[in-house]
Amino acid sequence: MELGFMEMVVIALAIVVLFGPDKLPSIARDLGSGVRKMRGAVEDIKSEILKEADNPVSEIKKEIEKVKQAARDFDPMAENAIKKSTLESPVRDKEEAVGTTPTIAPSEDENYQGPVRR
Repeated sequence: MELGFMEMVVIALAIVVLFGPDKLPSIARDLGSGVRKMRGAVEDIKSEILKEADNPVSEIKKEIEKVKQAARDFDPMAENAIKKSTLESPVRDKEEAVGTTPTIAPSEDENYQGPVRR
């Protein structure tokens, strides 16, 4: 909506005729303060909307970065090696003490139950 020069002059003349020249400064002051308050309210609403709209996106981005970092840090070979060495070291110590390595196939073991199905 654009106002030309002639339209503004007509509006100014209508205000002077309706309210009189003595009330014109107070009307202009009130109109200016109303416009300032309206702009401030619009800016507050705009900043709140942007803040709320940006917040979930930034949280999702942070979660994605955490998952990416966890994937980079995860080394299955190193983890299995640690578990294997800690689990096998007492067995190896006993085997070395006895001098034999027991190897029992699952088909020969009486206690072997196989994979459990539910």
